[in-house]
Amino acid sequence: MSHLIYEKRDGIAYLTMNRPERRNALSPQMIVEMNNAWLDFRDDKEARVAVLTGAGDKAFCSGADLGLLIPLFSRAREPENEYDEALLKDRNMMQTALLRDFELYKPVIAAVNGYALAGGTEILQATDIRVASSTSEFGLSEVMRGIIPAGGSLVRLARQIPYCKAMEILLVGDRMSAEEALRIGLINEVVPPENLLERAQEIGKRIAENGPLAVAACKEAVIRTSGLPLSEAFLIENEVSGKVMRTKDAREGPLAFMEKRPAVFKGE
Repeated sequence: MSHLIYEKRDGIAYLTMNRPERRNALSPQMIVEMNNAWLDFRDDKEARVAVLTGAGDKAFCSGADLGLLIPLFSRAREPENEYDEALLKDRNMMQTALLRDFELYKPVIAAVNGYALAGGTEILQATDIRVASSTSEFGLSEVMRGIIPAGGSLVRLARQIPYCKAMEILLVGDRMSAEEALRIGLINEVVPPENLLERAQEIGKRIAENGPLAVAACKEAVIRTSGLPLSEAFLIENEVSGKVMRTKDAREGPLAFMEKRPAVFKGE
């Protein structure tokens, strides 16, 4: 059975972490399959936005499988199948699966349907728009296990929310409710569980209707200019803006507006 369901419909890619009986904990198989899915999404011109969620109604992702993934990396157990072998052979798969140090300028929407703990909160920080069900919980509990959340949180979290809240989350390890995550700006909105995927799809469709090169350029500029002095950041903004303005899409958008018709963007 696949540990990740990967589908594409109407310009939207759907990645569903598929181990509901294990609260969608990250297994070696899931990591390998997520690696492959993100690479495919990045390279598919027709896929304009992705929605990441978890199977079932209990968990988005509860983090690394402490019985499978961590022991494999620590060599407490030997590889047992092709996924174990592949992951040990190419550790970059872990980086790509968690969208850490992986160049992806297409937008990713998180639909958080329950527990987003440890690695679940880590991958959440790599997404761009985050919708959560009212039953969701968030947290980085690694310090309670004597380890650290080094899947991106030590770098990303304090850049995305206030410093003191980031340090509380990192150092204490307690869980927080969806309402608290919304209050501190970790997520965009909270919806009833039955409306979660519908709302994520609604946002995805809105994004998919926009110029894909313009959308990607916005994300690229924000990421590449993070932490830079304004003088350097504006040069990058000029660079990505110039590339977009030379595209066919940049001509199509204003023309369609003047002709009072929907724009037909081709990513060219």
